[in-house]
Amino acid sequence: MTHIIKNSISRLDFTAWLLVIAFFCGSAVLFNGNLQMSFIGASGIIIEMLIIGVSIETIIHALKDTKGIGTLTGFITNGPEALCLLVGLFVGDIIFAASTPLGSNFMNPILLLIAAAICGKFTAMFKTHPFFTWATILITAVMAILFFLIKENMYWLWIAAVVIPTIIIFIKRPEEHVIEKDDDQEEPSNKIWLIPAVILLTVAGYFLDSVVSFSAQSSHAPKGVIGFLVLSTLTSWPEFKSCISLLQRGNVLAAILNITVSITVSNITNIWLAAVGVTTYLLL
Repeated sequence: MTHIIKNSISRLDFTAWLLVIAFFCGSAVLFNGNLQMSFIGASGIIIEMLIIGVSIETIIHALKDTKGIGTLTGFITNGPEALCLLVGLFVGDIIFAASTPLGSNFMNPILLLIAAAICGKFTAMFKTHPFFTWATILITAVMAILFFLIKENMYWLWIAAVVIPTIIIFIKRPEEHVIEKDDDQEEPSNKIWLIPAVILLTVAGYFLDSVVSFSAQSSHAPKGVIGFLVLSTLTSWPEFKSCISLLQRGNVLAAILNITVSITVSNITNIWLAAVGVTTYLLL
């Protein structure tokens, strides 16, 4: 657990946190918000998402020896998006509820490319199932943006248009490869932390809407924009770190394949999350 917490904070994290603070403080300056309270709100969101991120990484670490970890990671790392969706539905704000999972469909590929560039695998990334990977990313991104361009009376049409294609894409996803492990360098998984991590994730989610609402009121930034830009970036951070982690392991081609499977599964799951959320909103 200590190893995971240590790995959860790096110079890249500080960069992301500075961007979050700049977003809220900049919004406060532009729209006559409260600069001091905006800074406090931004700090609260950073702490919330750090706790959520550590919980997700702990769950992934506990299950990392499981077969099909690329696909499994794609589902698990959608935990923060699911939390944001539930919080938005609870307060009856469907735009905020859908903004984080759908916004993540844009942040996932961006962070994937950044991770590949950092690890020096940028070229190799485009040689591994390029058609499936980038076609899926493009299709899910278009599906996400269409939601914000339609009126509420067309939500059912959007749900029908996105569910079947994403199920087909999921079934057709490439098979993962097994990555050889270096026992001297890799810490063994420890499933004892699985339940505490799930509990911590739930507790953090309970306070999420209060923190986001406070930040929105202080900075005068719309909650939908906060979800689409800020929360989607922070909730995509586990994917970003898992990309770097996999790329740094021995079998590069297998790692890249597992990453692309993870990212595409994550994007598909984001569409499913939004579709379930919108369905729930319409029915209730």
